[in-house]
Amino acid sequence: MSRVYNFSAGPAVLPEEVLREAQEEMMDYRGCGMSVMEMSHRSKMFQNIIEEAEADIRDLMGIPSNYKVLFLQGGASLQFAMIPMNLMKNRVADYIVTGQWAKKAYQEAQKYGKANKIASSEDKTFSYIPDCSDLPISPDADYVYICENNTIYGTKYKKLPNTKGKLLVADVSSCFLSEPVDVTKYGIIYGGVQKNIGPAGMVISIVREDLITDDVLEGTPTMMKFKTHADAGSMYNTPNCYCIYMCGKVFKWLKKMGGLEVMKQKNEEKAKILYDFLDESKLFHGTVVPEDRSLMNVPFITGNAEMDAKFVKESKEAGFENLKGHRTVGGMRASIYNAMPKEGVEALVAFMKKFEEENL
Repeated sequence: MSRVYNFSAGPAVLPEEVLREAQEEMMDYRGCGMSVMEMSHRSKMFQNIIEEAEADIRDLMGIPSNYKVLFLQGGASLQFAMIPMNLMKNRVADYIVTGQWAKKAYQEAQKYGKANKIASSEDKTFSYIPDCSDLPISPDADYVYICENNTIYGTKYKKLPNTKGKLLVADVSSCFLSEPVDVTKYGIIYGGVQKNIGPAGMVISIVREDLITDDVLEGTPTMMKFKTHADAGSMYNTPNCYCIYMCGKVFKWLKKMGGLEVMKQKNEEKAKILYDFLDESKLFHGTVVPEDRSLMNVPFITGNAEMDAKFVKESKEAGFENLKGHRTVGGMRASIYNAMPKEGVEALVAFMKKFEEENL
């Protein structure tokens, strides 16, 4: 069977080259006679895998030496609690709510202190990024929190908020490694890997060293302290070994492709093909204000629920998978992460044109 074009928001498409390499090594990793899935995380061989993965992501992102790279479990959702537990010294934090995941993080933080919603785009179904140039930052806020790319709603911060000197914490799950980033602008930048980097089951947190202390909220479990994982090199307990191995392969693939500057150009090119069509189409419409559009997640609608359902059904039959929009918004969504080839987007647009001609 030939592979489909998979537009899933996550778990999502992975580079075919990476999947083939993993397939070749599945039974016997580099002559050791076993799979990485069976390997002790304390072995020299696995130590090399995790060290190389960390070195490659540091290289790709230009991560300074005063930041720790942590390979953690629990996905981005566990970070919603872990961040306030580790950072809320004053029990105050400011949240900018631009989608469902930022909203969930904001709600979780309320369990640990005073979480202030200082800006939101909920009034227009999260279809834009609010103006963050002069926010009512709380004087005693421990940090300002954002979700940088909103997977469900297809918005992206093109400019980081003015935090007025406060620490910035960002969830970058769905734009991770899609473009160059200045890590020094963040106290913590983290993301679940299942959208743009690897299989589900892990989050990578890049944390500035001065934020990693024993001074955490009382009652914080050992496993929820950044220091526990930083001190143990992400191996306090058995990590998600196979996921680290797969992410490491994706990092190598990204370097081979030319790094994040090249990926950004490729992603802009792919997104333009789809957005240009949506802007001209008489049937399909994008749902995000143009200046805040994501390069990774492109939601669109026909304005008719029955027509949307017909499109999703027929597109699936034609080999385009996972185009149904998130249950909270309906319509359609094409996630076009790093590993989605340009041909996939071109094929989708050709199918959409044909569908439009047949249904107008």
